[in-house]
Amino acid sequence: MTNDKRTKLLHHCAAGAGFAGLILWYYAGYKLGFLDWIIQQVPPRFAGSGMMIGVMIMMTPGFFIWSRYNRWVEKKLKVTGIYYEDEFYKENEALKDNARQNKGN
Repeated sequence: MTNDKRTKLLHHCAAGAGFAGLILWYYAGYKLGFLDWIIQQVPPRFAGSGMMIGVMIMMTPGFFIWSRYNRWVEKKLKVTGIYYEDEFYKENEALKDNARQNKGN
């Protein structure tokens, strides 16, 4: 197996492990009763909306950890690519630089 194929395989396995971690995060929140607690905080006719809000609140830290984990894996395996947010920050910096130049004139 070539080094490139090995790196791709390791990256795919690590991404799968991260996704399994997300599933476990959801399961833990469910078993701890977080979703039931959130549903109890809203009127019964809004139980579905309460559940949706509960899932969003419960999964936000999990997705943040997952994104940091993915970046760490990619750094360790030296996987390169383009991230959508990198392009946003590049454009944002260009706008700031342009505003600074115009302010000086």
